[in-house]
Amino acid sequence: MTRVQVLNETSWSGAVQPDLTLWFQWCRFLYDDGRIQYGYRFVWRQTSSEDGTQQAPAGQARIPSIEVMERLVRQARSEGWGDYDDERISSSMEAHWAQGPMPKAE
Repeated sequence: MTRVQVLNETSWSGAVQPDLTLWFQWCRFLYDDGRIQYGYRFVWRQTSSEDGTQQAPAGQARIPSIEVMERLVRQARSEGWGDYDDERISSSMEAHWAQGPMPKAE
């Protein structure tokens, strides 16, 4: 099983299905064998009409067009996180974690 931690996200809502929002996310993937990987994913979330909470994503995301996908990537870049690279981040984070926890500032 894989746990996913969403680190950054941006969204788009279309007029065809106003109850659904497409999210583009930068995530940390935590595997049962201890491996950690980073990567992007698209997920759909349905907004509940009762309390406005978001339902958990499930399954693969259908992307309605290249324009929507490119729009979300542009948004991520303008927010400062759209050019991350798993290989660069994984190696630098592994080196950071190998040093152990940082002392708390007092």
